[in-house]
Amino acid sequence: MRVWIVLGVVALVVVLAIGAYNRLVELRNRYKNAFSQIDVQLKRRYDLIPNLVETAKGYLKHERQTLEAVIAARNQASGAAQRAAAAPGDATAMRDLAGAESALGGALGRLFALAEAYPDLKSNTTMNQLSEELASTENKVAFARQAYNDAVMAYNTGRESFPTSIIAGATAFGEARLWELERAVEREAVKVSFA
Repeated sequence: MRVWIVLGVVALVVVLAIGAYNRLVELRNRYKNAFSQIDVQLKRRYDLIPNLVETAKGYLKHERQTLEAVIAARNQASGAAQRAAAAPGDATAMRDLAGAESALGGALGRLFALAEAYPDLKSNTTMNQLSEELASTENKVAFARQAYNDAVMAYNTGRESFPTSIIAGATAFGEARLWELERAVEREAVKVSFA
């Protein structure tokens, strides 16, 4: 009789451990999928930026430094996004991505502020269309980032809860990092309207 009780307890512990492990796998895959949605929008945004700069280039001939800064920031952010996509949730990758996105937002902000001084550029149809697409993409990135952060929060909560924390500690389920904006200035959306 005691043997059956011991076997029953062992079987229950094994079933609980397998369930906890599978739940962690599910939660990790959810935040990775959520990041892939961010990645899609970031790639779309990175593809729009060269077109925006090319359109502005004809009007902003004397502002080459600003245009080059936007392209450099775009390339840096694109590289950071690729590294983050390879390891979503990794603290270093997410910190680098947040910093690169902040630099890109600042460079784009300077470009749009500069473009305000050029009436012909403000009225350019292509520039207006690209600006609208960029604004739409910025909104999609914000929604995707919120979904990613929600998925990371669920994963981190799951891995820290007992008894799942025992399984997480014994396996490769490390903490995932939220994508947080580091400074108050970064929390403001880039203005992309020429109307």
